[in-house]
Amino acid sequence: MSAIKVGVITVSDTASVDAAADRSGPTIQEIVRQRGHGCVRSTILPDDEQRITETVKNWCGENAVDWIISTGGTGFGVRDRTPEAIAPLLEREAPGIVHLLLSESLKHTPLAALSRPVAGTIGNTLVVTLPGSVKAVKENLEALFANGFIEHAIDLVRGGTGKQVHAAMGSGHHGDATHNHHHHHHHHDHRAPQPRSILSHDPSLPVYARHRVSPYPQISLEDALKMIMNEIQPLGIVSLPVTPELAGHILGEDVNAPQNVPSSKTTSVDGYALRSSDPPGIYNVLTSRTHPLTDVLPEGSIFRINTGGPLPAGTDTVIMVEDTELLSTSKDANGQDAEEKEVKTLAQVPPGDNIREPGSDVHKGDLVLQKGEVLTSLGGEVGTLAFIGRKEVKVQRKPVIAILSTGNELLDLQSPNSLASDGWGGIWDTNRPSLRAALEGMGYNVIDLGIVADDIDAHVKAIKQGLENADLLLTTGGTSMGASDLLKPVVERQFGGTVHFGRVSMKPGKPTTFASIPTPQGEYERKFMFALPGNPASALVTFYIFVVPALRKLGGWPGDRCHLPRVRVKLGDTMRLDPRVEFHRVIVKAGEEGLRATSTGGQRSSRVASLSGANGLVQLPTKREGGPDRLEAGSYANAVIIGELQM
Repeated sequence: MSAIKVGVITVSDTASVDAAADRSGPTIQEIVRQRGHGCVRSTILPDDEQRITETVKNWCGENAVDWIISTGGTGFGVRDRTPEAIAPLLEREAPGIVHLLLSESLKHTPLAALSRPVAGTIGNTLVVTLPGSVKAVKENLEALFANGFIEHAIDLVRGGTGKQVHAAMGSGHHGDATHNHHHHHHHHDHRAPQPRSILSHDPSLPVYARHRVSPYPQISLEDALKMIMNEIQPLGIVSLPVTPELAGHILGEDVNAPQNVPSSKTTSVDGYALRSSDPPGIYNVLTSRTHPLTDVLPEGSIFRINTGGPLPAGTDTVIMVEDTELLSTSKDANGQDAEEKEVKTLAQVPPGDNIREPGSDVHKGDLVLQKGEVLTSLGGEVGTLAFIGRKEVKVQRKPVIAILSTGNELLDLQSPNSLASDGWGGIWDTNRPSLRAALEGMGYNVIDLGIVADDIDAHVKAIKQGLENADLLLTTGGTSMGASDLLKPVVERQFGGTVHFGRVSMKPGKPTTFASIPTPQGEYERKFMFALPGNPASALVTFYIFVVPALRKLGGWPGDRCHLPRVRVKLGDTMRLDPRVEFHRVIVKAGEEGLRATSTGGQRSSRVASLSGANGLVQLPTKREGGPDRLEAGSYANAVIIGELQM
């Protein structure tokens, strides 16, 4: 059967105020995903009977979900009103499911007798209420998924006969196998895990078997981003030399100064070292070539010194060049002025003037850089490491990215191979050059796998090469509903991969796909893949929204810095709204009145020129029924900053 579309409702006064307090809702979503199904709706509601009722009615009325799971509000507390909110809506009650839930919970605690679950159908949607604790949620869902029970129930609710499920159960393919993902390193062999549910079409089947509607649930932008952040973990720590190549890495250790900086008294100006007791007058000039630093400076002499240089023994102050006059010079063999000989000082300088004391910049043992800091390309962090004399430092490893484009119609700009003479010359592959420019501009190492033909063997070969040589695969094209769109089938069927999401409710970029592929023979148990849409503007927009955060997470960036910065901007143009979240390409300029965003023109997803010069993406809200169909010029919206701000 096709994947179940699940809606999750967390009922909690606390979590409705602070979403971070909701642990049961995300647990349900993760279990549902591991079982091969999709969470297409999720919300957190207070213990408010009317709001719970309205939400369930709306979701069922829109036929948005096959199965609504609520968590919380089923006990005997004064505010526990979930059963009262849902029970009156049920058209057909399911006492057997209620008995199953209670009996499963009673195995673990007699307090389960205080739970008041309800279950039943509303139209073509099954509704089940679960307790609020994570432990109870896991126990109840394990019982519901055992032996394909819930798949069978949903199939019947949808109007099916249940024959598919019975056949699968008869052949021993039960729905209770687990599918766990591991993030840790390992050095043992095991069979590659297989996906619980293959949703893609089978390219070997005849034409009539092709999907006419995508089997992948269209999830929200927020859910897609959460899924990426939850699935991906940092690659690990490596030691690298302190060079400019460190830019873009995350520091993997606290860095303490190994010694005082400066290590001895040095000057902060160009001038002459002398004693603070030396009065204004005429002095002989010594230099590092004529006087050792360890010897006490003779009476009647001063020592020429440049900024940052150490003071010779016996001196305690420095007079600036500007406070002296040159009286005479020594000559070289050709009679030319070679060096200062005598200088007249015009002032008496107090002790310690123009001097940096030992450790005045950094004391030995001081924390100069903290683990988790970004070593930026601005130079300050790399300069600090050099300043304290660190030759090597531990950092989070940056991912290597393999890129490829798919499509028989594509031509490589640098080495075009002519297409079959059918009167059409093909199109230039725009995506690989633009994505490679963006990636290398961010300091990532890129492996270019070229253009891959619309052929299963070619796809398998290219993906295999990417898995062997890179940490993340980035592809464009082949993600939609065309007969030659092979990426999802190849990932699921040839590599035993898992498509975590295959459609996102956004514009442009709806067919964006995020998948993981098991790599049991490698350093990591799985690697990740983004299959971006083939239209050039869609590919670049989804790259900045999804891929950049994933790369930063792989590279160990702090969670709050994985996403590109978002700022509030004033719109310079009117922008139409869409039922999906839309990212409008703009030029953001900073002025006296703040940040102003101007459209780059036509926003068609194939028009890559809409990103030429763009340094921001205005995130437009969704168009609501009965609401406005546009944001007027002069109104405000949030924008993702993808480039340097203009003035």
